[in-house]
Amino acid sequence: QVQLQESGPCLVKPPQTLSPTCTVSGGSITTNYHYWTWIRQTPGKGLEWIGYIAYSGSTYYSPSLKSRTSISRDTSKNQFTLQLSSVTPEDTAVYYCAREDYGSSPSYWGQGTQVTVSS
Repeated sequence: QVQLQESGPCLVKPPQTLSPTCTVSGGSITTNYHYWTWIRQTPGKGLEWIGYIAYSGSTYYSPSLKSRTSISRDTSKNQFTLQLSSVTPEDTAVYYCAREDYGSSPSYWGQGTQVTVSS
């Protein structure tokens, strides 16, 4: 069974970087055609897709966030990490990691982690 678990600091001060990590169990992040995704949810904007790191290590980011976004992975730990730099209070959200399969919507989700950006 594939399980995903987010972790990381819950409070970040602007303009620092928020960096939740997703730990995956029950499957390898290098399995072909799996895409490991970060999504966030805010009250005003709902769900917002941030980007993914693919099984190959390639990345793709939302154009609106690309300049501030980096997703990396540690295959030895079966983890991938979001780095969103220069944060403001508008980046306050619940951050989810998820797995997407090619041509599909996210099928496995973590429970989410609340990240608050505040001075």
